[in-house]
Amino acid sequence: MSRAQQWVQYFLSHRHVTMELIHKIDEAHYDYKPTPTSMTAKQLATHMLFSFYNFANTAKHGDPSLFQQKIEESETNLAKLAEAYTEKTKQLIESMRDDDFDRTLDLTSIFGIQIPAKQLLQMAMDHEIHHKGQLFVYVRGMGHTDLPLFVKRG
Repeated sequence: MSRAQQWVQYFLSHRHVTMELIHKIDEAHYDYKPTPTSMTAKQLATHMLFSFYNFANTAKHGDPSLFQQKIEESETNLAKLAEAYTEKTKQLIESMRDDDFDRTLDLTSIFGIQIPAKQLLQMAMDHEIHHKGQLFVYVRGMGHTDLPLFVKRG
């Protein structure tokens, strides 16, 4: 199995849960937030989707400007956005060659460090996992009690 295939499996093992949680958020709850200073449910979900995409795009192409790329999206349905950006992110990771994962990226303008692409992808996973935990709290606060496990294998 290639490194790209391994990364796609790892990504999807968490993203499928994220998507399941996003599918539980109906449009009437897009503005829900558990505290006054929290992001809304819609802001949190789109932040997760767009951020991982930008991390993966930067890892693939080595261009730090892609990391902070502002994504303008006409689609407003969170479930459809989740499907689309999961597929786009999956395709980016799948398109990476084995040696791309070891390529050093100069991210001093963003993080003050130079790191291998695989480490940037790990940062993306850590970011996704962190916010997925928050998403569980949001969905639970909306009244949902039938929630998925934290990760799905296979």
